Amino acid sequence: MSADVVVGLDVGSTYVKALAITVEGDELCGARRPTPWTDLGHGRTQMTTDALLGAVTELLAELATTLAARDGGARVTGIGVSGMAEAGVLLDADDRAVIPVLAWFDPRGEAEVRAQPAELLQEFTRRTGLPVGPLATFSKLLHHQAGGLDLAGLQFLSVPEFVVWALGGDRAAEVSLSARTGLIDQDTGELWPAAVEALGVDASILPEIRTAGSSWGRASRLVQPELAGATLTVAGHDHLVASVSAGILQPEQLYSSMGTAEALVRVLDGPLDADARQRLADHEINVLRHLLPGRGVMLAGTKSGLLMRRVLQLVGVSDATGRAALDDAVMQLPDGGGAGADAVAVTGAYNDDGVLQVRADGDGLSPAVLFAATLAHGSDLLRDVVAWMDAEVPPASETLVAGGWTGMASVRRSRGAVLPAATFAAREESTGYGAASVAAFAADSTTTDLADHLARFGVHDPSTSEGQHR
Repeated sequence: MSADVVVGLDVGSTYVKALAITVEGDELCGARRPTPWTDLGHGRTQMTTDALLGAVTELLAELATTLAARDGGARVTGIGVSGMAEAGVLLDADDRAVIPVLAWFDPRGEAEVRAQPAELLQEFTRRTGLPVGPLATFSKLLHHQAGGLDLAGLQFLSVPEFVVWALGGDRAAEVSLSARTGLIDQDTGELWPAAVEALGVDASILPEIRTAGSSWGRASRLVQPELAGATLTVAGHDHLVASVSAGILQPEQLYSSMGTAEALVRVLDGPLDADARQRLADHEINVLRHLLPGRGVMLAGTKSGLLMRRVLQLVGVSDATGRAALDDAVMQLPDGGGAGADAVAVTGAYNDDGVLQVRADGDGLSPAVLFAATLAHGSDLLRDVVAWMDAEVPPASETLVAGGWTGMASVRRSRGAVLPAATFAAREESTGYGAASVAAFAADSTTTDLADHLARFGVHDPSTSEGQHR
């Protein structure tokens, strides 16, 4: 029997992933490809738009083949795309991408944004909800401008928005992604004139801004017949999409997403004021508009996942078997990390850092001790972040922790010790699932409220306590 299906694409820092689910919420099949970055050294990381779209096309082709082989086939009614923020492309009037995609964690733009007039920098955080630094799209655009690129007449699309456009959708921005560009005044939701002026552009630097779950048009390019005609939508910023897919819709809930970036998400009833945005930005916590209409969000990111990945590389762990063995070794260490704990210290997980630094001053060292020290550093940062959030809003009463790293018992033990009433998500592809659920909303003309749809769609992520986690 045929069934209506929706697809979620997650264009992440490590992998590009696709997931197909029924419109009732049952997972059917998925696929992934490594995100096709080129490492230029010293944190500089980029990819071509051809490489990105090549990965997306391969994924969708694989998914279409799997769906076509199902008994009775499947009709894909919607495709939702989520993914990393800040990173994106500039398109000219002839629809040509004039820059590569710079990774959100790429340090380029730091010098250029710091060189801006003092009055602009003083107002930047209060207006945009973002700290001054290289992460915001604004800083990356300043870097391109300083390199001789005339930005006038060009238009920026974030990676998810670009993918939707490439599949046949409109050139349009989405609220939670545009909020992270550093070009939006969080009070008004509109372009901040001072940022536009600094770039030497006009209001066309961003396209029309739409809410997640709105229709961006129909799939007509780079897709197989099984996907052609599906309603396209931009689902929003990956961390927020993952959190709503797990049922994190209320202010008393905290969501921790553990990927390359480790992000803490708190939903707000509405935006915090400029003074609160400034106080939180002083601690690298963003205060922005949520993908859910009328909601705000506090979002804190660390680079703990990036550091953990680099530690695995340093100790020669490159597959699931090696990772499981290391995990077991960490769990066997006495409290505090064993004999070498006092001799090893790891730093670098701050969101404005990302450089793994290891201080080893003694003996009794091992890969397990190094990984335990990396976990301890990340947990120390999380403890501080939670305290800074709690200074602005009532403390969260529960936490859901998700992401690929939570498959390791040592990670669950470490984070469970610092996050309030932590449970751990069983669903592996929260962002792809969330993007697909938003696609179901976009394809269903009978529903009008996204939050209500998510609550009724059955997207509450199966989770379990640390002791019960599979």
